Amino acid sequence: MGLQCGIVGLPNVGKSTLFNCLSNAKAQSANFPFCTIEPNVGVITVPDERLNKLVELVNPQNVVPAVVEIVDIAGLVKGASKGEGLGNKFLSNIRETDAIIHVLRCFDDDNIVHVDGSVDPVRDKEIIDTELQLKDLETVDNRLQKEEKRAMTGGDPVAKRLVEVLHLYKAALEKGLSARTVVLDDLQQEAAKDLQLLTNKPVLYVCNVDEASVVKGNKYVDAVREAVKNEKAEVLIIGAGIEADIAELETYEEERRLFYVGATRAKNRLFLFTMKQTSSFCDEFLGKAAPKKRVIQATAGNIHLPGADTKAAAPKALSDSEFQAFMEQMAEGVVVTHKIFGQGVVVELNEKKMRIDFDGEVKTFSSRVLAGSGMLRL
Repeated sequence: MGLQCGIVGLPNVGKSTLFNCLSNAKAQSANFPFCTIEPNVGVITVPDERLNKLVELVNPQNVVPAVVEIVDIAGLVKGASKGEGLGNKFLSNIRETDAIIHVLRCFDDDNIVHVDGSVDPVRDKEIIDTELQLKDLETVDNRLQKEEKRAMTGGDPVAKRLVEVLHLYKAALEKGLSARTVVLDDLQQEAAKDLQLLTNKPVLYVCNVDEASVVKGNKYVDAVREAVKNEKAEVLIIGAGIEADIAELETYEEERRLFYVGATRAKNRLFLFTMKQTSSFCDEFLGKAAPKKRVIQATAGNIHLPGADTKAAAPKALSDSEFQAFMEQMAEGVVVTHKIFGQGVVVELNEKKMRIDFDGEVKTFSSRVLAGSGMLRL
């Protein structure tokens, strides 16, 4: 199982926007608090040049990259540790993750509501930290009562060590410090590994800034860096809104390309499905009120896409001799050009299917359909 990271922060700071630019599983993002209630989950692959080199050397049939599971958790508020808002539910969602991505609003925009009425990322961080620390303190107190009885009555050395660790955590939490600031030796870490304290999880602070501050940051980012300098944490600057817009643009072009591929292969009807909550391409092509499933009655020879004037010929029904003549021109290693995917190399070929490598991305086609489509040339 891959690493699971939870995105946390106050309501309306850009958590769902960040989730949308990281993941293809689109979450609702709107200008009001508690837009997210149930956690959204997305899976992203981890780019790794080492994996690419291994693939070049070994040439395996399948490549499975490492993945990270991203969880968009609803915004916490003051009093969450006591159940305010939907605090208990949100805190339990955080407990299930391996690491925390803490989003802080570091930009001014009067059009976007802040739950506390003003922008102050250090204050926002302290609110979240306090709620997590209070919940951890409650966990430590409850566990301490249980383990102290065990250590006194049974003389269990593991229980005694755990009691020591719990007292260390309790002292830090009562001072307003997170559990991750406590330094433990190897034996103490072993004893504490099952506690699952919220403030002991690795944390990455993400400063959500405006477009002008993406490169160098701003006064808010400087304040965050100063506030976390003594923590075991990293600070990352990102313009989540800009990144989400770019991701949406890339998604639109991919959906448009996939539709074109489907349209050139459809004989009578084309079924369009979308797995996401929203699809800008389907909204534009079918209209905002389009149902989740729509059947398009279309002739493949006259397809018009949004923003383009593209005509594609319907696949031609080839005779056996014409198909054999096409196959005789093809062989493994032959360089071909596809009208959509560009230049590629044939890596596998038989009468049923043809696999072509387009710059590292291998696609599989029906040999007969591809032969009659007119989409491929030598």
